[in-house]
Amino acid sequence: MQMLKWTTAAALATLVAGCVTDPETGQRRPSNAAIGGVAGALGGYLLGDVVGGRRDRTEKLLGAGIGGLAGAGIGAYMDRQERELRERTAGTDVRVIRQGDELVLSMPSGITFATGSATVQPQFRPTLDQVAEVLGRYEQTYVDVYGHTDSVGSDADNLALSQRRAESVAGYLESHGVRRERVGTRGYGETQPVASNDSDEGRAANRRVEIKIVPVEG
Repeated sequence: MQMLKWTTAAALATLVAGCVTDPETGQRRPSNAAIGGVAGALGGYLLGDVVGGRRDRTEKLLGAGIGGLAGAGIGAYMDRQERELRERTAGTDVRVIRQGDELVLSMPSGITFATGSATVQPQFRPTLDQVAEVLGRYEQTYVDVYGHTDSVGSDADNLALSQRRAESVAGYLESHGVRRERVGTRGYGETQPVASNDSDEGRAANRRVEIKIVPVEG
């Protein structure tokens, strides 16, 4: 019961925080992505800090000449990036989820990797090219790549596979213009399910890679 209360509170927080700026009126309003993101919060989408800690990552970015954002500029910057990512991934199985001023791209492994493999499938590379192009132009963000698996297999094997997949996607992004200083990776194995592992559909949903995009605040 306590866990249910916690996840429900997280979902409500996602809905309240997930607003966008209306370019016509300047007012903040809940986005469709925020409403849809409630299901993500209940399913285990990550709401924590960036990989490696924000302080160390920010120092690296500053050393690379990448500054931070401030004030109302943060929301507007992420609004533009969200819009472009949605346009570039339209018609694919990639989901763009808004959580406050953060974005999560959720990519099922069925379109990114063959079973048991950490090599990005050729048919998915054009989509990643589009994602990399947008990320490369919006440099004032951290880019964290998370790997996830279903519960089939041992914990150790799933953790290792999820990490390799995260590193594979991160390496692809870096090779297509996303600066290495911005990128972090983490494999979560089977510990962050978004669906039940008791069905084929649920296991397919859990086998995924996520790209979390967080603004660098000055």
